[in-house]
This record gives sequence, structure tokens and C-alpha cells, in this order.
Amino acid sequence: MTSTGERRILTLLALASVPFAFVNTLFTQTVSFAADEFNRADTDIGFGAAIVRWGVVLVPPIAVLADRIGRRRVLIAAAWGAPVLASLGAVAPSYEWLVASQAVARPLALVMNVMILVMLTEEMSSETRARSVGLVAIASSIGSGTAVGALPLADVSPSGWRWLYLVSLAFLPVAFVLQRTLHETTRFTKVHSATSASSAVRVSRSRLVAQISAASLTGVFVAAASVYLVNYLRDVRDYDAVMVTAFTIVTAVPAGIGIIIGGRIADERGRRVAGALSLVLGTALVVVAFSTSGTTMWVSEICGGILLGISYPALSVYRGEMFPTARRGAGASMVTASGLIGGSVGLIVAGQLLDAGWSYSRVMAVLALAPLAVGVIVVTAFPETAHRELEEISPEGGVA
Repeated sequence: MTSTGERRILTLLALASVPFAFVNTLFTQTVSFAADEFNRADTDIGFGAAIVRWGVVLVPPIAVLADRIGRRRVLIAAAWGAPVLASLGAVAPSYEWLVASQAVARPLALVMNVMILVMLTEEMSSETRARSVGLVAIASSIGSGTAVGALPLADVSPSGWRWLYLVSLAFLPVAFVLQRTLHETTRFTKVHSATSASSAVRVSRSRLVAQISAASLTGVFVAAASVYLVNYLRDVRDYDAVMVTAFTIVTAVPAGIGIIIGGRIADERGRRVAGALSLVLGTALVVVAFSTSGTTMWVSEICGGILLGISYPALSVYRGEMFPTARRGAGASMVTASGLIGGSVGLIVAGQLLDAGWSYSRVMAVLALAPLAVGVIVVTAFPETAHRELEEISPEGGVA
């Protein structure tokens, strides 16, 4: 980082990303076990996961509020609320209760993620934005890793998965730290003080459409691949909870290497080509993992994860860069919501096809067409934003 101020904000936002990632991962990791207790089929898993994702419609209104009252206040409120609401899953008397509780908790976690991205975009320099997004993503793996690492609790008893939801309460101290030490971003303070100017700011429709299209199509594949990986390993490869945990950790940890590489490439050489190419190749390798077994399956998932890791900072940083400061929270949240809604479509389609007798490899191969389209959209419709200040990329006066 180029300054003490950047290092400080990066550290705090990295800390905030941990509870976000835990709550965001929790339902995905436990739904297969919960479905077993409640005697639900693959279609029910798909619909349940889709409904939890549909809760993302709560995110844009809250993010619009952040464009009015500040990123800090919204982030702190979500940091308190997300873990508390997630913990309600521990006492779920039915599958519907579990889905409903997480359909509120997870959107609050996503609000945290949007605010983290927006604050990083506004506070980091033009030479470190993508890298910072990548570093925070690596820090967030502590949260998702905690959810994965605690998964063996689900095998202790038919209701063992409930203990994972109680773990979410352990992240409440993060909210306390943020409330005591996190400051509002300089860019928001400056724009917010110019009330008449900020009220006239408009978002480029073409940029919004391109971002929404890319996010929703990416979500179609990524959501299905992540949610049904546990089912695939349990049902097709006969893995128990310990082996599922081992596979997830061993194949996911190397993705951090990809994120570091991707952030550096995106900041030094540009976002578009690196992001598009690594997304397409990474998706192809994940499809191979769903089509094979043994060493080939493990290696394909590892390499696919590394390539998808490279794509992450290059493409995620666009969510903040392509909108003016006065509308950055709303714009970034709409893109995030689109990704989750696209993911719900992928989950429903995958669940129905699997229950209809399709193989996992065939289902994932069909869904992989969506990220292929994303690669085309990124190369043809996204501007190159490396080495450019936000005010140049998205001036408050609007983009033609």
C-alpha cells in the first residue's frame, strides 16, 4: 500500500470481510445436511438456495441509503445484524424456517460485502484498487474457511449442522471493532457535502446493463457449481463430511494464489483480457472436475479455482469503478443483486435437471455456456480502467 491510511482501511475492511464470508457460505455448506434431516430432495435444495439468494432484493434499497447517510453506518449496522440473524438457523423447526432466516441474514452479509467493495474503491489509489479487492477476498477466506472447517460437526448427529449456525455469533466482536475505529470515506464526505451536485448525478445505462449481464450470467454457473459440489461429492463420490471438508479446503486454498496474481495483473497490465480469459478457462476446468474422479477431479478443481481466483479481482473491481461516487452504493448493489438472482436461476435449473436424471457433468457443461458469454461481454463492453482515477472513469457529471 502507498500510505498508512490505505493500510489501515484495508486492514479494517479485511476484518469486516470475515463475518460476511462466514454468513455467505453457511447455508451453502449446510443445506445438504439440513435437507437430509427434513427429508428434502435435490429440487428442494435448489429452490431453498434460490430463495435465500432472492433475499438479495433487500440489498439495493439499503445500499441506496448508504449513498445518502454514508457507507460506514450501513456497514456497521449490517455487521451487527448478519451474525445474529444467521444464528436463528440453529433453532429452525423446519426447512422453510431455515430458508426464511437465511434469506434475511445472507442479504445483510451481502450489504457488508457491497460496502466493503465501495469503501475499497473510494479509498485505495488507482494503482492498488484491484490488488486491494483481491487481498480482502483472501482475508474473507478465513470466514468461509471457518464454515467449511466446522462442517464435520454436521456428521456428529442428524442435527449436527445446527452448531454451525451458532458459530456465527462469534463474529459479533468484529462489529464492535468497526464501530470504534472505522471512518467514513473521503470521497463520500466530499460528494455528500455538495448536495445539489450529487442529486443530479446519473448512472450510465450501457455500463449498468453490461455489468448486470455479466454478473447474472456468471452467477448462473458459480452458484450451481458451489451449492451442488457438496451433493456431488456425497452422492456420486461417496465422500463423508470429513472428506468433503478436505476436498473443499485443499482445492480452495490455492485459489488465493490466483487472487494475488490476478490483482497484480489487473493493476499493472489491465483488467479486461485477464479477467475474461481466466473466467472462461477456470469454468471449463470446474466442469472437468464434475465429470471425473480421483486425482483428475482434485487437480481440475484446484486449477479451475486458481484461474477463477485470477478473474475475481480483475472483474470485481469494476463493480465500484464504473459508477460515480454519489451512486456507487446503488450501482454496486444492483450488480451484486443481479449475480445472486442469476445464481438462483442456475440453482433451480440444475436441481430440476438433476432430479430428472441428468448427470452432474452434463448439467455443469450446459450452465458453463453462461460464463463463456460473460467473457465476450467483458472484452467488448467493459472499458479498461487500470491506472485511471475514479473521477476520470466515472465523473460525477455522468458518462456518455
